Amino acid sequence: MIKKPRFIFYILIITGSLISTLLVTGLVRSTTSSSGLHEALYWHGLPEGRVQCELCPHRCVLKPGQRGRCTVRENKDGKLYSLVYGKPCAVHVDPIEKKPFFHVAPSSSVFSIATVGCNLRCIFCQNWQISQTRPEETGHYDMGPAETVDALTKRGCRIIAYTYTEPTIFYEYMLDTARLIKQQGFFNTMHTCGYINPAPLKELLKYMDAVNVDLKGFNETFYRKMSSGRLEPVLQALKTIKQEGVWLEVTNLVIPGANDDPEDVRKMCEWIKENLGEDTPLHFGRFFPHYKLGNLPPTPIETLERSRQIALDMGLKYVYIGNVPGNPAENTYCPRCGELLVKRVGYIVEENNIIDSKCKFCGYKIAGRWDMLDKGGEK
Repeated sequence: MIKKPRFIFYILIITGSLISTLLVTGLVRSTTSSSGLHEALYWHGLPEGRVQCELCPHRCVLKPGQRGRCTVRENKDGKLYSLVYGKPCAVHVDPIEKKPFFHVAPSSSVFSIATVGCNLRCIFCQNWQISQTRPEETGHYDMGPAETVDALTKRGCRIIAYTYTEPTIFYEYMLDTARLIKQQGFFNTMHTCGYINPAPLKELLKYMDAVNVDLKGFNETFYRKMSSGRLEPVLQALKTIKQEGVWLEVTNLVIPGANDDPEDVRKMCEWIKENLGEDTPLHFGRFFPHYKLGNLPPTPIETLERSRQIALDMGLKYVYIGNVPGNPAENTYCPRCGELLVKRVGYIVEENNIIDSKCKFCGYKIAGRWDMLDKGGEK
């Protein structure tokens, strides 16, 4: 059993990670406007010097000097470049539970990085200060793939998370770093909106050990209105991740009056069970007022509990409620005997009764990557 002082949890809530600030002070943050120019992958040329990006479903067509919707990929003289290669704006060490991963190496410390930019425009974004901006409008760290791996090892981590903004938009930086991570026998994880085309996703998944996808809602109207995107490409990405054998968890931020309709929740859970499997963990997150939805109240806990019950009734085995510290639905329970397996309070794991990937009480195999730290870079 792991016991930690409860006051640490409240520090985590305020800072995001107890040791985040310690890590940042160990790096030199640049305020210059250096571009991080790196020729992009997944694009093709068009007449008159235009290019078309093939990384995400937007498939932006760009004239020379234009940038894509992500703000970090630019046509320069008929070639597409990433402007953020090796230029992370956020570098922290977090508990893996913050990603959230509840079925991956509990209590592990995760080296987390992000650059500016995103290919969606969610009006409820919780990290809008860095996701909805341009590279020249914020500071960054000069940290290429090799330096990233070095920083990870110096801080005693074996897992990296590409997170905070949308990792798809710093694809080249993530891919090169992920390759080096695997060469060291370490682990790659990603928290993504899933708005990425199949070919680049499949290439990336060769190096990924676990992915958490934000499934923001379950109808096209919601995606268009709230995120300026489409639902179908996200569903395709989810199926691809599952088919490629990478561990998958799903997060649904429940927004009052926007995506909390019980019928939509039921349809979403039915789709997850049929396409991803009943063992896929589903996290219902509590919304708090952010960005352009500062007028809405936090999600009622009753709404979250109703959504969770729908998911359980549909046959999903592992359904969680997030952003409600102390709620019993933060915990993992055995689907067979019902015993408490992993007790959590926020990002703190207080008890872990999973041994060799099985319930300690009845021997039922619990789906997940519980052994991820013990077997190098194997999947």
